[in-house]
Order: sequence, then structure tokens, then C-alpha cells
Amino acid sequence: MQEKAGYKTIALDIAGRIVRGEFPLNSKISGRSLLASHYHVSPETIRKAVALLKDENIVSVSQGKEIIVLSDQKALEYTIRNNHLKTAQSLKRDLQQLLEEKKQMDRKFEELVHQIMEASDRLQNLKPYQPVEIKIQEHSHVVGKTIGNLQFWQNTGATIIALRRGTEITISPGPHVVLRENDIIIAVGDDKMNERTEAFINKKEPTH
Repeated sequence: MQEKAGYKTIALDIAGRIVRGEFPLNSKISGRSLLASHYHVSPETIRKAVALLKDENIVSVSQGKEIIVLSDQKALEYTIRNNHLKTAQSLKRDLQQLLEEKKQMDRKFEELVHQIMEASDRLQNLKPYQPVEIKIQEHSHVVGKTIGNLQFWQNTGATIIALRRGTEITISPGPHVVLRENDIIIAVGDDKMNERTEAFINKKEPTH
């Protein structure tokens, strides 16, 4: 669940909306309209945010709790002075989102690997062996070559079940896939497969 915004963050957001003209000078803002603006916080949090803006002479609050915009200039000054808060909040949200996306990708990858091993008759006898990841290093002789041209299975005994390239995952890459530096091969095989595959992939291209 997304973290609820604090009253300081909300005050900064309201000030920004005043600067952008969403809340014009001398206009009235009701507490109800603020709550309806997807802040999803309690009335007390809204009250504290408005009180902060009142202290900065950006808005006034009448006895009837009407909120009136007093100064877009002071709102601008407030946003400039406190923009680091918004930046920090944005960075935190971005980090949380990236971490969640990474978790989802890892879960999806594990599920796909499991499904492939369950569905493939060829892999039925390899279930005791966990998939291994082998990274293609710089200057490897396999860089720029296809899986088929390398006769990968014949040379290593490894069955490639997936290829990770940055954030992209290719399941069961075909023989025409060209391997690149920093690709990560996910393969299964017998108990010596990892050693053979690592040695085969990362032997350097001979220099002339």
C-alpha cells in the first residue's frame, strides 16, 4: 500500500497548486475539496497542512473554516525554500517503486523457470539440479555469436532456459539469438554443467 503523505508534503503540494493557478488568488478552498484531491489522509492532517500555509501567510482561515488564497508569491517562495522535501519524497517513492518492480520481476522469473522445467520432457531428469546463472564477461569468444553457431549444448551439456539482458528476460532463447557482453545465461544440466559452461563461455577470444 502506498505510504500516506505527511502534512508538510501536502502543504508543499497545495502551495505548488496555488503557484500553478489551480487555486487562484482570493479563491476559497474547502477542506472537502482538498480531501477529494487524492491525498487520502485524515482531516487532522489536512488541518495541520493548512495551518502551516497560514503561518506562511499563503492562505487565511476564517472562523467558518473557509480557506482563502492570499498570496501566490509567498506560495512560490515557500515551494522554492522547501523543494528539497518534495525531491526527497519523490526519490523515496521512485526507490520503493523500483524495489517493488524488481521483486515482481524476480518472482515472475522464478515462476517461468519452474513452469519451463515442469513442462519440458527434456528437463524432467534434471529437476534435482537448480538453474545456474553465468555472466558473459568482456572479451569472451561467444560475444557476437549465436547460440546455434556455438553448438552450445554439444560443447557444455547445458540447456539454456532463459537469457537475462539488463531488465529483459528471454525465455528459451532460440539458436539464432546473438550473445552479448554482460548477458546472463540461465541454464540447467548435470552436476558438472556449471563448471563446463563457465569455462566454455568465458575463455577469451584468441588474439592475433
